[in-house]
Amino acid sequence: MEPQGLILDYDDAARLSGQLKQVGATVVLTNGCFDLIHRGHVDYLRQARALGDFLFVGLNDDAMVRQLKGPGRPILDETDRAFMLAELRSVDAVVLFHEPTAERLVQLIKPDIYAKGGDWGPGQKTPPEVIVVEQQGGRVVYLPYVSGRSTSEILEQVRRGVGD
Repeated sequence: MEPQGLILDYDDAARLSGQLKQVGATVVLTNGCFDLIHRGHVDYLRQARALGDFLFVGLNDDAMVRQLKGPGRPILDETDRAFMLAELRSVDAVVLFHEPTAERLVQLIKPDIYAKGGDWGPGQKTPPEVIVVEQQGGRVVYLPYVSGRSTSEILEQVRRGVGD
């Protein structure tokens, strides 16, 4: 079964973004691990998609998820995570990336809007991609963070046996 959304490599994503921008579309990019996709992810991606005409989702590959989240992660491999993301109505294209940050992906896609969750931004951590986005004339939008809706929190509940 093929996903309904696109799963692209860097070159195809850059080419598609350029074509979209040529016809005046607003290109949005977000990124993350998206391990164990849950309601917080779905709501976040819906909000990100509403910011423009086309949503690219940069997906950390398995090696980067392990580096960022630690042993035992990801729970689901990159192929499964990419497939599920591509099936979401709000996601137009998924791009697997292999670096610790999405700066290279931002350089290639050149989004008009770079969306990040509310656990980033003013009063929080600053995403390293912000400088690249702004140098390319884009803007960063921080979307509300839904407390209690993270994969790490869900996994902790499972470990404690909470939620029965």
